[in-house]
Amino acid sequence: MNYILFDGDVRSSLLPFTYTKPVADLRIGILTIREKWEKFLGSTTTTITEEYLEEKYPMVELDQNILINASFCPTKKLAESLKNLSENEAIFKGEDVIAFYSTKDQEEVDFEAYTQIEFEEEVLQLKNTWDIFSLNDKAIQQDFDLITEGRTSQPIPEGTRYINKENIFIEEGAKITFATLNASKGPIYIGKNAEIMEGSIVRGALAMCDHSVLKLGAKVYGATTLGPHCKVGGEISNSVLMGFSSKGHDGYLGNSVLGEWCNLGADTNNSNLKNNYAEVKLWNYTTGRFAKTGLMFCGLIMGDHSKCGINTMFNTGTVVGVSANIFGAGFPRNFIPSFSWGGASGFTEYKTEKVFEVAEIVMERRKVNFDAQEQRILENVFEITKQYRNY
Repeated sequence: MNYILFDGDVRSSLLPFTYTKPVADLRIGILTIREKWEKFLGSTTTTITEEYLEEKYPMVELDQNILINASFCPTKKLAESLKNLSENEAIFKGEDVIAFYSTKDQEEVDFEAYTQIEFEEEVLQLKNTWDIFSLNDKAIQQDFDLITEGRTSQPIPEGTRYINKENIFIEEGAKITFATLNASKGPIYIGKNAEIMEGSIVRGALAMCDHSVLKLGAKVYGATTLGPHCKVGGEISNSVLMGFSSKGHDGYLGNSVLGEWCNLGADTNNSNLKNNYAEVKLWNYTTGRFAKTGLMFCGLIMGDHSKCGINTMFNTGTVVGVSANIFGAGFPRNFIPSFSWGGASGFTEYKTEKVFEVAEIVMERRKVNFDAQEQRILENVFEITKQYRNY
């Protein structure tokens, strides 16, 4: 069977992350949503997404296809139900379609003519950016169970203090030196060639993906995910770094999500709780205004390729778009549009030639090529987001 992941209606509420990638390639827990589905299905997947992303994330359609709403994270039972779908059948969760059967010559999909199968069990779904950190605890546990089932962890190195050893899994090539690992509140997963340096203190749940690093004396609270090649120091709580991003020095990051290729300067801090304990509002790209989240704790949402200088201070519920560069004293505004350059004293447009120059250098340091395809994606994002740069 051919499996296709589609963005669905939630794409706009998952901006700025979905400016540069499909919903399927967002990371929550240990794996991306695509990686989860491919493990459960035992098959590769392709994607239906925005036209300007199709070159990098193409769609392959065959005679028989099952289309999957990428905002849903799979479970074993859901994957089994999906594999058993027949023509004119669809799986729903309430009003939301999870998956449906489609043929290549099918001109339109009319769910009124489908047999609608209600999926009764609990399933994780991303509907908003803050769900990525709010649901990360459950997602880490699900991925930990999936990845480690039937496998044996590498031994915990001598000199490491730990609690609940059976909830700690260390992949081949990982290094841990004189650290403290407390897995009593959630699992701790340490990926291939990841490193935890001396003096680091970890309380699970923690997911460290391949080649990620906790620097000297880091303090980490669950549920936190460090994607591949992320480097983190200082204090971090209930946050997700999707990959290739760094918070290399002291400072606090809490209840936050960073995309790929982000960097937080030394002593950068974000607030995750308002002084009056009020509900946090976040910028909504669909309505063009701030909207309620229902959360008391909500920190920083930062899109791919964005960076900030030393001693940057982010207010509670700040949204930063793609390829922004923030610096200077004081608190910058709570919504910083993509391709913005500046800080509390004001912003100007961050020119694409400068963005590309930095991206090429940054990605080369991780042996990744900033090619013409990546450049075209950012050029499209630059045009799409012009409407917000009314400084």
